[in-house]
Amino acid sequence: MSELRPDLQIISEWITPGSRVMDLGCGDGTLLKHLNDTLKVKGYGLEIDIDNIVQCIQSGVNVIQADLDEGLSDFEGAPFDFVVMTQALQAVKHPDRLLNEMLRVGHEGIVTFPNFGHISSRLQLAFGGHMPVTKILPSEWYNTPNIHLCTLTDFEHLCRNNGIHIIERTVVDRSHKAGLGMRLLPNLLGEIAIYRFKRK
Repeated sequence: MSELRPDLQIISEWITPGSRVMDLGCGDGTLLKHLNDTLKVKGYGLEIDIDNIVQCIQSGVNVIQADLDEGLSDFEGAPFDFVVMTQALQAVKHPDRLLNEMLRVGHEGIVTFPNFGHISSRLQLAFGGHMPVTKILPSEWYNTPNIHLCTLTDFEHLCRNNGIHIIERTVVDRSHKAGLGMRLLPNLLGEIAIYRFKRK
């Protein structure tokens, strides 16, 4: 299993020891394994890729095969303390519905996504006249899995319209490091957004 990424380390600092965590699109289970080992959380991962599911099982991570586009209807209301989704919000068919689903089955939600408002994307659109291709968004417009790219402003507008309270926000660069510029101009200089939120 790979070493914990810095963005996952930030998320783990927001998780309460001993809590119940659901990780949507959990990949190989790296985050849940780390949370279980360090914070003794009880967690479940939802994942669609068979190879990732096998890796989760081999690591002792509880995992259920599921398509996030089908929602979380198999889960009762609010049994989880945290529902986490990293780098998948922009790839699901209905991100607004999934955010509401996260807060139906959990008390708090945590998401990360690439910030389409980053200066590199703006410059490529303004002066190149084409969809941006960056290290964070490496695909061309015709083969990208990302179907709902947004900026920090867009995400926060969606939260306001859905009665969602943002508890914490962090922005980092592609190395998952933060700096003064990103704190001053997060929507312009932050490449990856990390949000913690709950129902108002």
